[in-house]
Amino acid sequence: MFTRILLMLVVVGLLPSAAGAQPPKPTKKLIEFGWDEPDGAFLKKHLAEMEKTPFDGTVFHLPGEYLWNCWGKKKLNEADVAAAIEDLRKLPLKRFTHNFLRFNVTPGDVDWFDDFAPVLANARLAAKAAKAGRAAGILFDIEQYNAPVFNYGKQRDAKTKSWDVYASQVRKRGREVMGAFQQEFSNVVILTTWSYSLPFQQAKWDPTKLPQTGYGLLKPFLDGMFDAAAGTTKIVDGYESSYGYKNAEQFDVVRKRMKATILSWLPDRDRYLRHSSQSFGIWMDNDWRKKGWSETEVAKNYFTPEQFEASVRAALATSDEYVWIYTETPRWWTEPAGKSKALPAAYERALRRAAGREAPN
Repeated sequence: MFTRILLMLVVVGLLPSAAGAQPPKPTKKLIEFGWDEPDGAFLKKHLAEMEKTPFDGTVFHLPGEYLWNCWGKKKLNEADVAAAIEDLRKLPLKRFTHNFLRFNVTPGDVDWFDDFAPVLANARLAAKAAKAGRAAGILFDIEQYNAPVFNYGKQRDAKTKSWDVYASQVRKRGREVMGAFQQEFSNVVILTTWSYSLPFQQAKWDPTKLPQTGYGLLKPFLDGMFDAAAGTTKIVDGYESSYGYKNAEQFDVVRKRMKATILSWLPDRDRYLRHSSQSFGIWMDNDWRKKGWSETEVAKNYFTPEQFEASVRAALATSDEYVWIYTETPRWWTEPAGKSKALPAAYERALRRAAGREAPN
């Protein structure tokens, strides 16, 4: 009798069916990413101090030439980072369970029609290292530091190959890069500094203008990444454009745009919804070169501690899972003791309040 009643409730929609049940929402995570970015050796040495901060993890990198040579003609030697990978395996992680290994599109000295084997090998190596360190995944920094890899007009053969031809090839490379990541790290999280949000912002949300934008080819590249995404793999839009946001409405607008408006311009909306996640970045010492950063007169900073708390709170409320905090002048950890530097205590307290994190005893 009880079973029949439950079945009736499912039929009329008062209870969800097992097939239609939604997975539990993930708890929100704070990620640190700034000029104090550690390598594996620093993590190993200072992990205990780092885990006392309000963060759930950090962006880190492999030592030596790896970071700035991921995306080029050179296949990096795994033997050169073998010791670093072994250090990552031995990390006694407790709270820092959401670290991300950084992977740049530098030096960018390879055309989309060139041999891409070195890039794919380097992507597999990054994923292997991240998995060894029990990281959440890869921080895929798509910023064009050295070369305009996503700017169609700057491509080597732009005068002889159309936008459509390049876009098709770039989408293929997106599938290959995602495949390389997943080959070594299934169900990986790819946290991007920007996802579709950047090229569409630059195109004023008009897809026909993508060929004229600086990051237009990022769109077909992401199409390819979503084509290949499998299992529970997530591609997280880190949305760096929110660096200076100060009110909840700004975050709400972005979320609605990236969850609804964008769908009509994507090749597979269901795949996008299944594998995408919305995040936000907050730059604590926002544009400090022009606006300054004071350790003693915090009211003069772009974000006062109170404003910083409000922005982080709004970002956490609006994101799907991740919010990342970017800093340049203030450091959350430094050598030799792993302590903070140029970081007023009021900002750490503000971050703890925003995230509901108590200070360690």
